[in-house]
Amino acid sequence: MHGVPIRSNRNPTSYKDAGVDIDAGEALVEAIKPLARSTRRSGADAALGGFGALFDLKAAGYKDPILVATNDGVGTKVKIAIDSGRNETVGIDLVAMCVNDLIVQGAEPLLFLDYFATGKLDVATGTTIIAGIAEGCRQAGCALIGGETAEMPGLYAGKDYDLAGFAVGAVERGEVIDGRHVRSGDVVLGLASSGLHSNGFSLVRRVVADNNLPWDAKAPFAPELTLAEAMLVPTRIYVKSLLALCRAARERPGLVKAMAHITGGGLIENVPRVIPDELTVEIDAGAWSLPAVFSWLAKAGGIETAEMSRVFNCGIGMVLVAAPDDAGETMRQLRDSGETVYRLGTVTPRAGRTGCVVHNAEQAWG
Repeated sequence: MHGVPIRSNRNPTSYKDAGVDIDAGEALVEAIKPLARSTRRSGADAALGGFGALFDLKAAGYKDPILVATNDGVGTKVKIAIDSGRNETVGIDLVAMCVNDLIVQGAEPLLFLDYFATGKLDVATGTTIIAGIAEGCRQAGCALIGGETAEMPGLYAGKDYDLAGFAVGAVERGEVIDGRHVRSGDVVLGLASSGLHSNGFSLVRRVVADNNLPWDAKAPFAPELTLAEAMLVPTRIYVKSLLALCRAARERPGLVKAMAHITGGGLIENVPRVIPDELTVEIDAGAWSLPAVFSWLAKAGGIETAEMSRVFNCGIGMVLVAAPDDAGETMRQLRDSGETVYRLGTVTPRAGRTGCVVHNAEQAWG
């Protein structure tokens, strides 16, 4: 038989020699099983270890459900967590970025899966990250039913890692919120963000680097925190307050006609996604105060107002549209649920303009 001879005079080579530690992966699975169990909800027992996870929609109370699925990551915000060694909250961000996209269509988040990739698996770090994911799932009321951990030496260097999340929700067929009933004259409301959330961090990191600031320095805009702590404030999860509003809207549809999660693209690009093409949302930037982190970024980075409104949420993490006669009740219900609510503006005919116009930003944010 012809062929290339196999060298047999070397020591046996293992997967661990190549940089992948199966034992560490198994240790991580054991460490996170209690975290998954803590997210149990009706329809799922949140057990780990099988090849696939089951979810019982009937047990969750649905009769004629539409499934809604989302996926997202945390972006380069994870780089701040890695560089500062503060990995406790990026898991919350991961869940938030997915479940906030579900709730805007009226869907209740039911289940969540994560993907955690790193060059060399550190069980303690992995457990910390997934503990954050479990916390996010508890805040959203969904079950962490599985995921994947990938150890990939040569692709990720040092302590680097990346995260992706996948969420599935459900809404009864006749209760989908899709913006089709939005009309001129409707009221536009905004819910306060908790800070930067999880968008624009390549620009954030550029501004910090240009100002030669270490992550353990006091934050110039929040001296009670380090810069890393201030930048890593987790994304607000709006699910429970908005889910309660959606349920109230079954009897009073004008309470919420449309919702937009304000992520990358800011108000300018996200709001038009949920209103009819012939309409425009007009927002007064003076309706709320620009949080200090955004003011500092704009000044320290020399970022123009138009760019700020296209990159960041600028203090508004969620936008809602309500009927004029119902807007006051919508605001009351949301405030009772713990949200900070602003009346941002109104819906008007588009008349050749873009789908979202922000007025008075230079004066209010300058």
